Amino acid sequence: MAVVGLSADPGRPSHGVARYLQRAGYRIVPVNPNVTSVLGEPAYPSLRDAAGDHRIDIVDVFRRSAFAGAVVDDAIAVGARLIWLQQGVVDPAAAARAAAAGVPFVMDRCLAVDHQLLEVA
Repeated sequence: MAVVGLSADPGRPSHGVARYLQRAGYRIVPVNPNVTSVLGEPAYPSLRDAAGDHRIDIVDVFRRSAFAGAVVDDAIAVGARLIWLQQGVVDPAAAARAAAAGVPFVMDRCLAVDHQLLEVA
């Protein structure tokens, strides 16, 4: 699972969500050009760079809505099987591009919160 915009700061939401998902058994691939590693994993400057070393099944996006569309386009290009825009991140045009490419797409929801709901069910 690539986490785009993953911060090395433990106080940031991206860090907490990625740490939760890592502890739940997911392999986290940090994507952030400003860090070298996060949560014990090497970081990549872009999603396309990460896809050169890893198969990317899920792309979890922690970028402002204005920047989400480019990440979605990269996710489609690298063959992601699910694109998830975190709570507060909305891009209807990107959602339409993902739908046209046949890639399931979620926006404005927290992956960790939804995962916890599934764990309880």
